[in-house]
Formats: sequence, structure tokens, C-alpha cells
Amino acid sequence: MTTTTLTLFGTKGSGSAAIECALRRCGQDYKVVRASEWEKDSARDELARLNPLLQIPTLVLEDGTVLTESAAILIHLGLQFPGSGLLPDGASARAMALRGLVFIASNCYSAISIGDYPQRWTIETSTDARDAVKAAARRQLHRHWQMFADTFDAMPFLSGAQPGALDYLAAVVSKWSGTRAHLAATRPAFAATLERIEGDPSVAAVFAQHWDK
Repeated sequence: MTTTTLTLFGTKGSGSAAIECALRRCGQDYKVVRASEWEKDSARDELARLNPLLQIPTLVLEDGTVLTESAAILIHLGLQFPGSGLLPDGASARAMALRGLVFIASNCYSAISIGDYPQRWTIETSTDARDAVKAAARRQLHRHWQMFADTFDAMPFLSGAQPGALDYLAAVVSKWSGTRAHLAATRPAFAATLERIEGDPSVAAVFAQHWDK
């Protein structure tokens, strides 16, 4: 265990849960600063100075380097701590894990952002217009998860014999926007994989702090 404390900006039920899983896996001390765009009583101003997009998770390294974007943070940790197992050892398996991390970030996370903030994606101001954007984003999100399920195999986890970076991000991001229910109906084997990831003791310990069962 290192004596360095990293600073993670995040909040309950957010993508910071995936980074907490990874930091624990790497044996790193860290402190969490509660911050989010939607919590007015949180450290929003401090977060904005570090990340003008006000996105979480945001991770501050020991030298002051600011890391944003969940996939980038997970890849950085996997490369910095190669013995942690966050990223697979084999070149082909590692390539697939990187593909999966970027897939989730660019296709799933982005669709959730559109669905959560439809007013940012249309100049129409009517409730019907914004609801249409939200519905289309959710439809596309679920389609992307179906593609993911058809592309990435569990062995028994997405990262191999034990959960890794790809498992953490998939388990967290799939908890939002009705994805788990959709996958249970359309891709039950993959839905079972997500439940297996979430049930792993190392993951369950973090998730218990973020979501009420």
C-alpha cells in the first residue's frame, strides 16, 4: 500500500464507483471529494476549476495531474499498475478490453448524457420535443448495449478470470437508464454476467456504498 493519497471527485451512484473499484484493486490510498453538477451543496466550484465540463469522475494524481474520462482513468491505472490485473496480460485480450472501455465511453455514456440532458441537444423548447430526444437516446443506448453483449465474451468475467477495468465500467454504466431490465429481456446471458461482476466481493463492497439494494 502506498502512502500517497489520490483525490477522486465523485458522488454516490455515479461513475466514480468504477474508479473506486480500480483504485482499491491497485492498492492505492484515495480520498473522495463529493462533487457533481447536480448537487449544489457539493464541491462544484472546485470540480469546475479542475474539469470545466463538471463531469465525474475526475481524479487528481499525486503530482497534481488531472485525469478525466472514466475510460482514460481506468486505462491509466491499468498501465501504471500492470500487476493489478485491471487490464489483461495478453495482447489480444488487452486490445479487446481497451476496445470495450472506449466503446462504453463513446457509445453508452454519451447516449446517457443525451437522455439525461435533452435540452442540450435540441433547440426545441417544448416538452414533447425534449421527450422525443430522450426516448431516442435511450433506444440507441439499449441498442449499443446489445452490440456490446454480442461482441464481448465473459471468461467468466469480461477481463478474464477476475473482474477488471472493463467489468467495473460495464457494471456501473449499465445500471442507468433502464439498461439492466432491457438486457435481462434481450440478452439474459450478458445480464447474468453483469450480476456476477456486481456480486464479486471486491465490487460489492464499493457498490454497497453507492447504491441501496
